[in-house]
Amino acid sequence: MLDKETGARRHTHFYDLPSLLRPGDCLVLNDSRVLPARLIGHREPGGGAAEVLLLIDRGEKVWECLVRPGRRLKAGTRLSFGDGALTAQVLEVCENGNRLVRFQYEGIFLETLERLGKMPLPPYIKAELADPERYQTVYSRAVGSAAAPTAGLHFTKELLAQVEAMGVTVCYVTLHVGLGTFRPVKEEEITDHEMHAEYCMISAETAEAINATKRAGGRVICVGTTSCRTIESWAAEDGTLKESAGWTDIFIYPGYRFKALDSLITNFHLPESTLIMLVSALAGREHVLEAYREAVEQRYRFFSFGDAMFIG
Repeated sequence: MLDKETGARRHTHFYDLPSLLRPGDCLVLNDSRVLPARLIGHREPGGGAAEVLLLIDRGEKVWECLVRPGRRLKAGTRLSFGDGALTAQVLEVCENGNRLVRFQYEGIFLETLERLGKMPLPPYIKAELADPERYQTVYSRAVGSAAAPTAGLHFTKELLAQVEAMGVTVCYVTLHVGLGTFRPVKEEEITDHEMHAEYCMISAETAEAINATKRAGGRVICVGTTSCRTIESWAAEDGTLKESAGWTDIFIYPGYRFKALDSLITNFHLPESTLIMLVSALAGREHVLEAYREAVEQRYRFFSFGDAMFIG
């Protein structure tokens, strides 16, 4: 646990989370579900290997994708997956190097992906997961992410029930996580960094739950940077929310004034990432760096399947 005002730190276990919460708090979780978006197949004709990672649904069976090998997958290239159960054609090369790919299939695309697709795990995870559900939160519902909102992986259904039983409101937003989340900031001036856009939604029910928490003096606690970015994207200057949906490219870095969020549960992030900048905006750069140094000394695990930090 990191005190955002003083920098004080305390070590505990995630199952002790209820001891950090108070009746009247509101826990905001991202219910996006990871798409089995990694497709491994071959080029036609010739049979050369090809890999496609679905990023954004552009409509009319067209997806923006990452592809490998990039130099081989030019406009017009035809692809086949699962012995022809799914075929595709590269339509064009985007300015950012991604490809627009049109797919052809029988039936429902999501069902086809469930049969043929693999989880798009981070590159530092080398082995396939025996149980793909390990890369889904227990409350995932809305399919559409290219990566898991990993702060939520710590929760069990039992822990959520315990939190609710103590008088904490649990509500959900949806932000479909794109791989741009993990793109490092390379510009000397962070304001020159171009943020990726991600689609997010806040229901009327969630907006009212957050507004009611604010009115009653409770804390709004986001689980993960994706939940944080969602509510901060749509919050009015007084921190209130209403039912909203659309694309967000909000970039939160030190100097930002949070409008709706009070506290954050988040994993430990990569250096130079927009994620660690968001955390630093909340708790202060020096407090965060000291916490990270201590986490390294204590051999905490970082990144997707790593440990978590409560900032409050």
